[in-house]
Amino acid sequence: MRLFTIGFTKKSAAEFFETLLAADVSRVVDVRLNNVSQLAGFTKKHDLAYFLDKIGGIVYTHATVLAPTQDLLDTYKKRGGSWPEYERSFLQLISARRIETSWAGDLRDGDCLLCSEAEPQHCHRRLVAEYLATRRHDLDVRHLG
Repeated sequence: MRLFTIGFTKKSAAEFFETLLAADVSRVVDVRLNNVSQLAGFTKKHDLAYFLDKIGGIVYTHATVLAPTQDLLDTYKKRGGSWPEYERSFLQLISARRIETSWAGDLRDGDCLLCSEAEPQHCHRRLVAEYLATRRHDLDVRHLG
């Protein structure tokens, strides 16, 4: 089962949608806590759902169970928390949420976890994908950028 991840920052709309289409993504799973900000540009929740459907027949869903809490996000981004601290706290959070049973049953081949970070190294979408892959050995995780 293929599980993709992608970030939209530093990508044009054309590059973003062409990447999804080239990978044959069937559903975008938005793992952002906040997905209606003006900073989200073409990836604001309702706009993105429309574009995905019209451009590629791709389904959109928002899965806040896979997002950090506002406090966790603020500690890392606004209060200068370190990545290792954030990673440890986020992994504890998704473990406590038991996403491998509470959400992973909804996982489909061709799903793509979406967040804002340009690269997966310091993004929670990578942590979610890797966490699920250690519990579901049929997952083939591919980062699209």
